[in-house]
Amino acid sequence: MERYELNKHIASFETRLEDLEKALDIESLKESLIEQTKQMSEPDFWDDVKKAQSIIQKTNNQKEELDTYLRLLEQQETLKELASVTDEQTEDWLMISEEVHLLDKELKEFETLILLDGPYDDLPAIIELHPGAGGTESQDWCEMLFRMYQRYAVRKNFKVEVLDYQSGEEAGIKSVTMKIKGRHAYGYLKSEHGVHRLVRISPFDSNARRHTSFVSCEVIPEIDQRIDVKINDEDLKIDVYRSSGAGGQSVNTTDSAVRITHLPTNTVVTCQNERSQLKNKETAMQLLTSKLAALEIQKQMQLLSDIKGEQKDIGWGSQIRSYVFHPYQMVKDHRTQYESSQTTQVMDGDIDAFINAYLKKG
Repeated sequence: MERYELNKHIASFETRLEDLEKALDIESLKESLIEQTKQMSEPDFWDDVKKAQSIIQKTNNQKEELDTYLRLLEQQETLKELASVTDEQTEDWLMISEEVHLLDKELKEFETLILLDGPYDDLPAIIELHPGAGGTESQDWCEMLFRMYQRYAVRKNFKVEVLDYQSGEEAGIKSVTMKIKGRHAYGYLKSEHGVHRLVRISPFDSNARRHTSFVSCEVIPEIDQRIDVKINDEDLKIDVYRSSGAGGQSVNTTDSAVRITHLPTNTVVTCQNERSQLKNKETAMQLLTSKLAALEIQKQMQLLSDIKGEQKDIGWGSQIRSYVFHPYQMVKDHRTQYESSQTTQVMDGDIDAFINAYLKKG
């Protein structure tokens, strides 16, 4: 990298860090950390366990934000100083150029993280995938998306818990529900809510014809104590049945799977990830609570798109993103117009660029 270009990068880092300082309100952040540290030292701090845990989580997140900002600021100042005294023809110059690229990447990731300031962005995400019409073809597409989000979670060091998995008869998935836990999991994954469209030569068509498939992706936050949701026992219909696993694996031989229907809203949740019927019921109730909370939030804010997004049919004209494997390679988000020809990488969980484009637009 030539000196002019490198200095231009370093100057842009300085501007971006100034913007981050304003966005984070660094002085207020420091004051907040001092106040919360005092709270945690109070003798009655653990009297309310949920409140205490919430304060600790908030403190840890704020401390991480402050430490990251200070570290990036120090890196920028060090690079600026080194660039001013280093000869372009040396190996040290190459090292500085590499560090500039790394700092640019870290800054982009941190800038995206700061955008996640919604009231529920820091919560775990619950994702439900449902194939549209098309039988095996759509169910196979559902399984591909399931893998894509699993791979994304691995990239982000998030944890995935599969709550419910219904296998397709021939291949793929009839439906799947999973919980993804990690810092700002919902904040990142809320961008995935909507219908995902696939165009490809079907491996299930003996005539090798091109097929179009659709899968709906619902993303809601796993609600914590911030929202009080009251559920009456008389409003619930609870069914138990035998679990079904992928390819006959991990299939329970007892009726441990649980399906709960909330009659007033006709909201249905299922769980079969545990061998214990009691544990599956507890998880299903937690999932139902999150779904009902999402409905209540929509009602309160009068914005259907706030938590669950605009409800659309799983079909033509309703997709948020198209994945084209034939006659060319392209993944395009129709909300942001961001696109990539790296379909293999995208399907392997490399969807950060799509998520970042959505967050910056919003």
